[in-house]
Amino acid sequence: MFSLRKAKLQAVSVHQSRFSSLFRAIEVTGTQASLQHGLAGEKVLTDARNHSLLSKLCTSTRFDMWSMNRTEAFSTISGSILLQARDPAKLNEEIQIAVDQRRCDEAWRLFEQHMQMEGFPRKSVVNNVLVCFAESLYSNWLQKGYTLVEQAFEESKQNLLEKEPLVYLSLALAKSGMAVPASTILRKLVETEEYPHVSAWSAVLAHMSLTGPGSYLSAELVLEIGYLFQNNRVDPRKKSNAPLLAMKPNTQALNIALSGCLLFGTTRKAEELLDMIPKIGVKADANLLVIMAHIYERNGRREELRKLQRHIDEACNLNDSQFWQFYNCLLMCHLKFGDLEAASKMVLEMLRRGKVARNSLGAAILGLDTAEGDRLKLRKVSEVKEHDTPVLSINSMIPYEEFVRDRKFLKLEAEAKDVLGALLAKLHVQVELITSERGVLQPTEEIYVKLAKAFLESGKMKELAEFLLKAEQEDSPVSSDNSMLVNVTNACISIGMLDQAHDLLDEMRMAGVRTGSSVYSSLLKAYCNTNRTREVTSLLRDAQKAGIQFDSSCYEALIQSQVIQNDTHGALNVFKEMKEAKLPRGGNQQLEKLLKGCEGNAEAGLMSKLLREIREGQSNLDAGVHDWNNVIHFFSKKGLMQDAEKALKRMRSLGHSPNAQTFHSMVTGYAAIGSKYTEVTELWGEMKSIAAATSSMRFDQELLDAVLYTFVRGGFFSRANEVVEMMEKEKMFVDKYKYRMLFLKYHKTAYKGKAPKVQSESQLRKRESGLTFKKWLGLT
Repeated sequence: MFSLRKAKLQAVSVHQSRFSSLFRAIEVTGTQASLQHGLAGEKVLTDARNHSLLSKLCTSTRFDMWSMNRTEAFSTISGSILLQARDPAKLNEEIQIAVDQRRCDEAWRLFEQHMQMEGFPRKSVVNNVLVCFAESLYSNWLQKGYTLVEQAFEESKQNLLEKEPLVYLSLALAKSGMAVPASTILRKLVETEEYPHVSAWSAVLAHMSLTGPGSYLSAELVLEIGYLFQNNRVDPRKKSNAPLLAMKPNTQALNIALSGCLLFGTTRKAEELLDMIPKIGVKADANLLVIMAHIYERNGRREELRKLQRHIDEACNLNDSQFWQFYNCLLMCHLKFGDLEAASKMVLEMLRRGKVARNSLGAAILGLDTAEGDRLKLRKVSEVKEHDTPVLSINSMIPYEEFVRDRKFLKLEAEAKDVLGALLAKLHVQVELITSERGVLQPTEEIYVKLAKAFLESGKMKELAEFLLKAEQEDSPVSSDNSMLVNVTNACISIGMLDQAHDLLDEMRMAGVRTGSSVYSSLLKAYCNTNRTREVTSLLRDAQKAGIQFDSSCYEALIQSQVIQNDTHGALNVFKEMKEAKLPRGGNQQLEKLLKGCEGNAEAGLMSKLLREIREGQSNLDAGVHDWNNVIHFFSKKGLMQDAEKALKRMRSLGHSPNAQTFHSMVTGYAAIGSKYTEVTELWGEMKSIAAATSSMRFDQELLDAVLYTFVRGGFFSRANEVVEMMEKEKMFVDKYKYRMLFLKYHKTAYKGKAPKVQSESQLRKRESGLTFKKWLGLT
């Protein structure tokens, strides 16, 4: 009797458990889920009533065994159908089947159902869904995959996520141009100490660097990861550090990040990366040396370029493309600093060595010696290689099975190398001052244009004439009417720089260079058109000494000039002189056609380029600004901010206006030593006033990012909101993840709970600013 009673109670317990599961299923899904599996609504209600009645019967100790068995049979049929529809294990299987068949929409629908019932599915299913979405490379599924990852971290269920699927998803996001979520996943992996291999995250970096925001994030990632390895913080002798050491940035990762910064103009951020290189012990290769040269040139670091020159000359694995890129940077830097002597010396030495090489059977390529005077030395390098942009596999993903099997990520490393090649090819296209002819470095017309413009702006007519005459002696001989000096003189006449043109003619005449009549004729007409009688008389005297015979058009211009000045007698004398010379009319049509063509940019020669450079090109930044920027950068980098402040004050007193680079050095210097937020606030006010008064001060992303970092670190949220507003107005990229982490690190407990009842007006404004910034970060 006792055993029979025990059996009945067990049966009741089993059925109660089944009924409670059934009621939970009904609560979650209602009649809709039952209808989806072919059950009518009336049947569901009937089953529920039957189960309720059966539950009441089971609570009694007296019930009919036959009735129990009958009801049990009925409930098993209906209950099994409902449990099969909403059974988590069954849903997991269905999700996996959809994933295997690459039916992303079905997998996501079933995944959402599971989330409503039981939360996240089992670990393997979650990761397979991420892989399925990543392989699709469809932005909608990639976004859903990233949302899934975010939710897992928010619910502290990141243990469901495996490292390999997350890296794979990050790569897919980067390939699809979604740099922010791609970088966030990498940051989350580092944060949870699931360190990705450097070859894997370098491939993500490479695809991110193809866009402006992505390149900025790439630099930030390298800085953040590199910080972990600075000053030998990680002991390589410990086996437990092996995964961390496998993540350490290598040369290729740095090359990718630096190339992206160069292409999108964030060169000061790139210089931060260069400063980090010796701290983490990365060795430079040929590509890195050339990239460093580009960065130093853009930032005006001429002394750094000169130090780098020794490494360039000693490197044995540079091809001539890399070699002429370096010397292009050095030439550009000379021009920035207004060192026309050094620049012209380089050009002349190139021409001289090129002449020797052309006359020699064994052609060699030129290299600049490290001795004083920038003397060029002969050196052999590889032949010019065509820089075809590699075909990038952006629209396809490596199959996940291959991705997992490739433990050293060799395929991803090769892919990153291809992207790096494409980035470097774009840098190569920007080289415009130096080229190579038959393996010999040669100056292009662009360097002559830039040098001529610099000489003209500085009023150094004698030096310009000497340079151009020497250049013509070293270069291939041309006709007197088509020489570089004549072209420059004609360009000066065309844009109204008549005195400079006359000075150049004087220099040519004193140097014994015979010049054709076309230049004198052109200058004479220009003087006549501007009624400069004294200069006309002087030019006629000079032309007579040089044995120049003017054509009829010049005499006509002289006559017209005399008539305008009511000098009838003088006009008649000129007319008689023209008739006695028996000159044909229209003898200067060829020159007029040339000038007209140049003015309309129809010609592609040196003269038209010089005209375009002078008329349209922006004047170079004051060389003094570059000098003072270097001084301030040096003090700021060393943490000597008092000296930097004195240098800035001296810079202003000498009439040089500070620019974005000046203030960036100051702000980053203050940020490095900390607790100098008031000083940065004062600088911020000065920046805004200068920007409002002059065009020399232009806010850029790097400067505003540095200012914003300092304000957030110090809790100056009113000023931080100003910077954010300015950046968003100018559509600049802001790394919200970085500032979210910074806020949580230093102000995690700020502005929580209710506001104090008693607050001053300043405290109220401060709280409102803090809450506004917190809302912008998405932390409210």
